[in-house]
Amino acid sequence: MVIALIAHDGKKPEMVSFAMKNEDALMKANLSAIGTTGKRLKDTGLKVTKLFSVPIRGDAQIAAKVATGEIEAVIFFGDLVCMQPHELDVSMLKRICDVHNVPLAAIPATATLIVKKL
Repeated sequence: MVIALIAHDGKKPEMVSFAMKNEDALMKANLSAIGTTGKRLKDTGLKVTKLFSVPIRGDAQIAAKVATGEIEAVIFFGDLVCMQPHELDVSMLKRICDVHNVPLAAIPATATLIVKKL
């Protein structure tokens, strides 16, 4: 299974914590992550394919991979407290996941359900 991992700046520590708690399951998957999230996850020892960062449309790159069947699940921990400058790109990614019937987890509880199915 190929899983994309994305986290807004305020949620990166939560993503790293999630990854460490679910390390055994995530090691069975092929992981892709954008920008700094990818770097932080690699620093934990997980094997992660780093994609573009947000300013150069990493979220659009993930959406394209979802649309072509290259990514089978997305875990996206967004910071709902702060308005994000690329909110339209986030909405586009969510729509692409819906259209292509790809699971998208926005919180650790749902993300855990996805990785337990590995």
